[in-house]
Amino acid sequence: MALTLTPSAATYVADFLSNRGKGEGIRVGVKVSGCSGLAYVLEFVDDIDSADQVFESHGVKVFIDPKSLVYLDGIEMDFVKEGLNEGFKFNNPNQKGECGCGESFTV
Repeated sequence: MALTLTPSAATYVADFLSNRGKGEGIRVGVKVSGCSGLAYVLEFVDDIDSADQVFESHGVKVFIDPKSLVYLDGIEMDFVKEGLNEGFKFNNPNQKGECGCGESFTV
């Protein structure tokens, strides 16, 4: 599997989709951004794109576009709470470095 969710991340996504009242899953991708070159992009999926690769982790569908797949192969996505902050954390085995602020990465 190219991407896995931790139980915490899967619960967060499933609860969010339930509260939205619609959605097929979550799309994970990368875009050119920041000082290191790439940044993660997340969006909830209402309409499935036939070009996307679809994975399922802990009952949640994860969609990845073909261009992003090479950067995300083997990644684990977690949802963490640290003090007052909460958000997704990406454990990417392909990542070679990241910028000082942590907003972008390089492979």
